[in-house]
Amino acid sequence: MGMSTPSAPFFDTVTIGVGAGKAQAVLDAGYSVGINLRMVDADTVSVAVDETTKLADLDVLFGVLSLSEKIPFTAESLAEGVSGGVGDFARQSKFLQQPIFNIYHSEHEMLRYLKRLENKDLSLVHSMIALGSCTMKLNSTSEMIPVTWPELGQLHPFCPKEQAQGYEEMFQHLAMQLCTITGFDAMSLQPNAGAAGEYAGLMSIRSYHRANGDHQRNICIIPVSAHGTNPASAVMAGMKIVTVGTDAAGNIDMADFRAKVEANKANLAALMITYPSTHGVYEEGVDTICQIIHDAGGQVYMDGANMNAQVGLTSPGHIGADVCHLNLHKTFCIPHGGGGPGMGPIGVKAHLAPFLPSHPVSPTHGYPKPEGELKPFGVMAAAPYGSSSILAISYAYITMMGSKGLKEATSLSILNANYMAARLQDHYTRLFKGKNGTNAHEFILDTREFKEYGVEVEDIAKRMIDYGFHAPTMSWPVPGTLMIEPTESESKAELDRFVNTLISIREEIRKVERGEWPADNNPLVNAPHTAAQVMADTWDKPYSREVAAFPADWVKQAKFWPTTARVDNVYGDRHLVTKLPAVAEAMA
Repeated sequence: MGMSTPSAPFFDTVTIGVGAGKAQAVLDAGYSVGINLRMVDADTVSVAVDETTKLADLDVLFGVLSLSEKIPFTAESLAEGVSGGVGDFARQSKFLQQPIFNIYHSEHEMLRYLKRLENKDLSLVHSMIALGSCTMKLNSTSEMIPVTWPELGQLHPFCPKEQAQGYEEMFQHLAMQLCTITGFDAMSLQPNAGAAGEYAGLMSIRSYHRANGDHQRNICIIPVSAHGTNPASAVMAGMKIVTVGTDAAGNIDMADFRAKVEANKANLAALMITYPSTHGVYEEGVDTICQIIHDAGGQVYMDGANMNAQVGLTSPGHIGADVCHLNLHKTFCIPHGGGGPGMGPIGVKAHLAPFLPSHPVSPTHGYPKPEGELKPFGVMAAAPYGSSSILAISYAYITMMGSKGLKEATSLSILNANYMAARLQDHYTRLFKGKNGTNAHEFILDTREFKEYGVEVEDIAKRMIDYGFHAPTMSWPVPGTLMIEPTESESKAELDRFVNTLISIREEIRKVERGEWPADNNPLVNAPHTAAQVMADTWDKPYSREVAAFPADWVKQAKFWPTTARVDNVYGDRHLVTKLPAVAEAMA
């Protein structure tokens, strides 16, 4: 065909020189027969193929590239003489040697294998997962169904915009919904995760300061009650961290805060604050805190990790924040855990909107598009709108809930947390409380008092598995504690089952305290108990097998069996094992 292709090896994407000035005509020809090509320049296009591409598809492509001139060959006639290898990139070592890859040869066998794997996982289908600061709420089927639609799930992120007008409409509607919820003027849908949203927000702030000539502003004040990823994001954004302590109630220490702001006001870039704080309380005087930062020339970044306690009741924009990221995979119902996917869009006030991220291939902006010159700080994701297909989940959730439903959900999440805290107050010490003795949507139980009897927080967490529950967040933000967030999704019966589990475990701790069970041999330090242990011929524990594996009535109705007993959680962190060859071996 007289066209040029790269001499270097390539995989699934081929760059083709179609002739001087012909690229646009080739693109138009492809479009007319349902093929999207990418125009690299006026003379060059690129095309991507995969395992679903058929020989007949290639024949159509040949016709497009030739601009309908007669082609004296077919893809089938060329196939026999084309190497299917990858040249020098071909793998020489053996692979898929693990027996599991060569055992199952029928669909029934594969389905049963996958089900066995699923059965090893304690998930929301078994019981509530009260991970503090993680908001493990219901991901309803009605919200999830649209992701399976090919119109949403199979659209290429760089397809021509005229072919994705429905997506664009959804982006606009969702962004405006999020702006209304947060009190911000513009929303970027590009960041792929909460931490990515933090970084994008801080980079927008940095770009804003530099546009104003304040290049020296690089100090980021972060209270110890802020979310854990904040310091890392600030460092990545080129900022220096100044920490601020908290008082006994879990609030920012105002004397320390004012002193740090005064000492750094000439170079102050931002404050990073979480609201409610990771201590589970609504920060006292948060509006005053924001004003102090603004008076010193800084910007306020609010972490949206705990947004589930704000929606419909207040908003970051109303409080005084300039930018906030949203965990759509928390507050707005996208499933999360196990590596993703997530979405962390950022909302900003109008003065920061021009600095929101864009994209070099398909330029983006905040919604609504800011007026005047756009000055994006850079790009945050490989795709223009991040993991765009899962945005449909949050859009469905917000649209179906409506403003009344969203406010009710927030109220219930707060009510549920305080109900559980009240029921547990005679059994555990609650570490932080608000001014009126209540918490926001989560609370922290202090278990450090049990250490003198040999019971660690990890023992409680592992023992909860025997009761059929995933443990709450452990040792964060305070070592030796459990942070509990029930969300609005759970029934009172499930809340009571969880609370009764913790009360029952407290009674087991009291038996250790009284000496009825040895500190080194009791159901807590031996937890979790596997089926193999319970069914063993010998049993040398000072408690019964029933206490070990069936400590409550509900466990007998639907027992979740852990496949592994106690493991050393930190062994891998303290004993790194490298799979890389030794230097001498690698250089040989």
